[in-house]
Amino acid sequence: MTESSQPVLSLNEVTIRFGGLVAVDGLSMTVPRGGIVGLIGPNGAGKTSAFNVITGFYKPTSGYVEFTGAAGTVRITGLPPHKICEAGLARTFQNIRLFQNETSLENVMVGAYVRQRGRWWQRMIPFVFPGAAREEEDIRSKSIELLNRLGLRRYADAAASSLPYGAQRRLEIARALATRPSFLLLDEPAAGMNPQESAELLGFIRGLRDDFNLSILLIEHDMKVVMGVCEHIWVLDQGALIANGAPDEIRANHRVIEAYLGKDVANA
Repeated sequence: MTESSQPVLSLNEVTIRFGGLVAVDGLSMTVPRGGIVGLIGPNGAGKTSAFNVITGFYKPTSGYVEFTGAAGTVRITGLPPHKICEAGLARTFQNIRLFQNETSLENVMVGAYVRQRGRWWQRMIPFVFPGAAREEEDIRSKSIELLNRLGLRRYADAAASSLPYGAQRRLEIARALATRPSFLLLDEPAAGMNPQESAELLGFIRGLRDDFNLSILLIEHDMKVVMGVCEHIWVLDQGALIANGAPDEIRANHRVIEAYLGKDVANA
């Protein structure tokens, strides 16, 4: 996919305060259509708070977020999470949030229900609402296809809790893809992975972007993943933006090194 300079997502002077704590301080950033962009910083820098504003879990104290999707450019600030999902944004979480006692197939189907036209109770009486039954079967078929594309077909009937850790990560992404997003937010996708799994993740993320026509914003602490897959990186420290640029620029940036390793190491 060719990256476009047109921003699909923009944060404009977003500030989040929790009492006297400023979690995010006047953050302005953009993500181009078709881009793979990283949001990094030390622990407590405000990365997940920014994600939560974008996806409707937090309402900013000030500032706003704009998203360009199928309906054009809309201000999504203050919308509930399900409305933001309907607009075309989907996310995963740092701590895997699957329905552990449900099957892998059922987990993916839950994601697809955000696009469902019929009501759940109509499926209970298919002879009255045959369209609802057909829609349910279509959701099931497309969910199985998603599992297959992400290498999870053999786990379709297995409880999510029984899957290996890496497969659970992919399952959460499959559920997000079932919402038919144009923008995907990945919160520490390499967390808990071994070095081989992290290396494989690079190609997996690129494949997601290309195969599903996505723009991707990711939070990640594994610098090999960040530098290996991101085309542009934004860096937060204590809630404030301290740098942004291409991976090589960020790798050599004195303020970024200082934020991660301290002044003594940076000066050395």
